[in-house]
Amino acid sequence: MQNGKSNGMEKKTSALGRFSIGATRWIGSTPSLITHTILFVGAFVLVYIGIDFDRVLLALTTVVSLEAIYLAIFIQMTINRTTAQLHDVEETVEEISEDIEEIHENVEDIQEDVEEITTGEEVEEITENAKLEKIEQSLLTIVKEIDELKRGTTTSKS
Repeated sequence: MQNGKSNGMEKKTSALGRFSIGATRWIGSTPSLITHTILFVGAFVLVYIGIDFDRVLLALTTVVSLEAIYLAIFIQMTINRTTAQLHDVEETVEEISEDIEEIHENVEDIQEDVEEITTGEEVEEITENAKLEKIEQSLLTIVKEIDELKRGTTTSKS
């Protein structure tokens, strides 16, 4: 059952979060400014319609106070979201930095390998090994020929 409650809470939080994001965006927009201006002017027009000035001020003050409280909450929620996003970005930057360091080390290793090849150390080793193998093959061929000659000499003496 806890899983069901947990999932329900996540959906409510998510919907509430989406609402707060939308409200914060709207409050900081031009339509919000126009709406608030019309409502404030409308509140004072109520006085000319015949509603007591003190009642209009009481209602207006109450609404403005509640709105200020909610604005403060929305601002704090925005700060919290931004802080969490910055934390995520910071972790990503650290991971990228580590990857870059690793790539840098790999590039240095490759550069060292290239330098060894261009200085000829490995090339000299390869050519020396090839020369030794060629000499070895030549010696084996000579030894075979000597054996054949010995056999031929032995056969002709008999």
